[in-house]
Amino acid sequence: MKNKSIMIQGTGSSVGKSLICAALCRIFTQDGYKVNPFKSQNMSSNFYITKDGLEMAVAQAMQAEACKKEPSVDMNPILLKPLTDKGSQVVISGKAFRGMNAEEYFSFKPQLKHRIADIYENLSNRSDIVVIEGAGSPAEINLKREDFVNMGMAKIAKAPVVLVGDIDRGGVFASLAGTMLLLDEDEKRRVKGVIINKFRGSYELLKPGLRMLEDIINIPVLGVIPYFVHNLPEEDSLCDSLKDKGDDSIDIGDQFDILADVIRKNLDMSKVYKILEEGINDQHMDR
Repeated sequence: MKNKSIMIQGTGSSVGKSLICAALCRIFTQDGYKVNPFKSQNMSSNFYITKDGLEMAVAQAMQAEACKKEPSVDMNPILLKPLTDKGSQVVISGKAFRGMNAEEYFSFKPQLKHRIADIYENLSNRSDIVVIEGAGSPAEINLKREDFVNMGMAKIAKAPVVLVGDIDRGGVFASLAGTMLLLDEDEKRRVKGVIINKFRGSYELLKPGLRMLEDIINIPVLGVIPYFVHNLPEEDSLCDSLKDKGDDSIDIGDQFDILADVIRKNLDMSKVYKILEEGINDQHMDR
């Protein structure tokens, strides 16, 4: 397997995309593949400083650790550090560029798209598998035109998409079906499976809903991930934990192995590998 990718998108923010990506990074690494994480753009006030003194999102630094790799800004080329409710400092390839308000940044995005594509291609060429994380929701229809974070990134990478919904928030069936409703036809064809995350309750009572959801969206449910308490540090302390490997209070590697084990037990990995192998044929996307 070489130059394969899979993209994890969500019905919204905080549905668990980052941890599912981290788990897949560790699973594929355990299975003997060269794996790298990628998120074209991340917004966070917390950041990780690489050995080269460059800034990147903490989540991708965590995912790099799950791959047993040194974090690199190629894994997160664009970091937006909020300055106000309407503006952020734009960090490009680890270096501060300048502050922009939302409208300025939206107009600036076309200049970044080719750069993102080149960085991704370089990373992919060094990988067997790239695990790509989306941001927010792909159904933000007002932001689609210059998108290189969700479906726009999936198109750049020719990546199949798995959509994640958070059942702990309530309304997971509506959020998954609603997201699919708002996607363009070629975008719908990229979605190869869905995951229901943070489940607690009776699986037997949930099963009829899974079947009905599959009938509505014509996409298989790949797994139901239980709500579980993990010991991975939060973003504020993660930077120090990644750098201080001698800290006996938490073994990051062990925590990734535990996370990977939970995902393996509740996700149909044979279907995930099939999705990876089959990939996407963009020649058929516009039909």
